[in-house]
Amino acid sequence: MALYEVYSHPLLVKYRSSVCSKATIFLLVVLALTYIPPLLVAYRSQGFWLKRSTYEEQPNVNFNYDILLMALTSTTGSYVGWSTFSAFNNLLGDNLRIPLVSAREDDNNRDGKKDQLNLKLELPVQSTEAIQSVQLILTFSYQLYRMSTFVMQSMAFIQYSSPIPGSQLYVNGNLRLQQRQSLNHRGLDTRYNVSVINGTSPFASAYDLTNIIAVYQERNVTTVLSDSTLVWLGGRAANSPFVINVIIRYPVETISYPFALLLTLTE
Repeated sequence: MALYEVYSHPLLVKYRSSVCSKATIFLLVVLALTYIPPLLVAYRSQGFWLKRSTYEEQPNVNFNYDILLMALTSTTGSYVGWSTFSAFNNLLGDNLRIPLVSAREDDNNRDGKKDQLNLKLELPVQSTEAIQSVQLILTFSYQLYRMSTFVMQSMAFIQYSSPIPGSQLYVNGNLRLQQRQSLNHRGLDTRYNVSVINGTSPFASAYDLTNIIAVYQERNVTTVLSDSTLVWLGGRAANSPFVINVIIRYPVETISYPFALLLTLTE
């Protein structure tokens, strides 16, 4: 048998309390929890649904005092060289020229991190040797800590050649970070914290520049000398050394990393 609604009456119930009461405090807490946590999440996550983000950081860079220098002379196929690796120097034989080296790293803004490298090499050459080409590798320890904890051994490669015999090479540039993939957002990343040059190897192939650069460029994260100015000066006096002056700055970098909401919320 069907049922019919005979009568209905709405019921309105109101609860009132004074301003200074537990109910008022409870209402304020509920309102705060409704609006404040979403705002904090939005602020700490730097936006919603991001897969990749960037930030700026001054890297902690230190010169390793590892140097590999090759200089070609005007004589066909002739060269001189030197490095901080004794095995390589032994391979050079009579072509070894030990330079006078001075290096200084400056912290210009006194923030505890080095800002630039000032390097000078005075390479002794014979009066019959005219330097026409220079290839130089300098290695660094490169560290990031702010969002991505990343440590690697990196390098700067300098190369210049001229048909005019030189007396001095002046180099001024920036050591810039190159990323082919984003850095990890958690844990310590030391996958590239290995020496760029295998200084303990007795084999010449370990010091071949093409091999060193080829292996180095296989990395997804490297450093490169960019925005560089190179000045080649001629007119070397007899029995005077060939001078290489290098200034390399360590600028603030824009780092790319995968976005992680959970990480930012727990920091």
